[in-house]
Amino acid sequence: MRLGYSGPHGEYPVYRCEYGMSEYGQPRCQEVRGLGLDAEVERLFLAALQPDRIALSLAALGELEKEHETLKRQRALHLQRQEYEAERARRQYDAVEPENRLVARTLENAWEEKLLALEKAKQEYAAWAKQQRLELTPEDRAGILALGTELPRIWNAASTTAAERKQILRYIIKEVIVDQKRAPGKVWLKIVWQTGAVSEYCYDRQVRSYDEYGLSKRIYQRIRELHSQGKLDGEIAAELTAEGLYGAKGCVFTHGTIWLLRQKMGLPAVISTGTPLPAQWEDGAYSIQGAAEAIGVYPGTIHKWLKTGRIHGKQIRNATPWKVFLSSMEITQLRDYVQRVRRLKKEVS
Repeated sequence: MRLGYSGPHGEYPVYRCEYGMSEYGQPRCQEVRGLGLDAEVERLFLAALQPDRIALSLAALGELEKEHETLKRQRALHLQRQEYEAERARRQYDAVEPENRLVARTLENAWEEKLLALEKAKQEYAAWAKQQRLELTPEDRAGILALGTELPRIWNAASTTAAERKQILRYIIKEVIVDQKRAPGKVWLKIVWQTGAVSEYCYDRQVRSYDEYGLSKRIYQRIRELHSQGKLDGEIAAELTAEGLYGAKGCVFTHGTIWLLRQKMGLPAVISTGTPLPAQWEDGAYSIQGAAEAIGVYPGTIHKWLKTGRIHGKQIRNATPWKVFLSSMEITQLRDYVQRVRRLKKEVS
């Protein structure tokens, strides 16, 4: 992925996968917000380098060192075997009589082949030893353990620059692979550490709608359950918050949020007795919820309009449902008014 920027003024960093676009002219594959991803990688990086985690890693490294020593002995024995074969071929060549040219030429070719095999074995051994080096001195181990204690202070110090933090990350992390299409509302990432170890994680991402939200199914299910129990919108919001659930954009649930979700789910409003309110009474008057749905506003807006006299309604007594009197013409006028206001707000923003 490549780093880019989004937002009205290009102030938000994002990581974009543009390979298909640049190579084949396809639509952009995906993009992940940079601030959230960077924060998650930083958290996992610092957690991985806590002193206790480092101690466990060093213990595991001790086992790897034993395996490494076994492989090293095997490769060394193979190299010794190649050296012996080359030396044996040389002795055979030296022992042949000079006048026996045919035998000498054959033995010389065999000697050259053994020398080439020996040179190849030496190169392979050197490359393997360089790539697989695992030996740590006691001083190395003490330094690594001290790093786990000092790293958070160094990382968060005001004197540590962003470039230095990136350099520290490169010492520990080899590669980060990201995919936000594996699960709704989640970002999946795989960290390939410089040691060769691989870790996989998921974290919640900010989404634009509940259709993309990972907790949508659970939230919808709880709203249906609480609604069937006669809970009001405010009570449902409080219950969801108490259960540790939060909205698609990370916000706390309110009665307005629940009202919007109820409309999307096709659930009617309820009154405190648990009886669902009709959108429109038999005499043609609307309930608060019915008037809000007809005009396309929040129920709280209807309450405000009733209080200011923009629309008219009545209650038999306090704590009883409102009856809102609206003609078709008034609904059309109010709906047009709301759309104009929203359009003006959008243009201003």
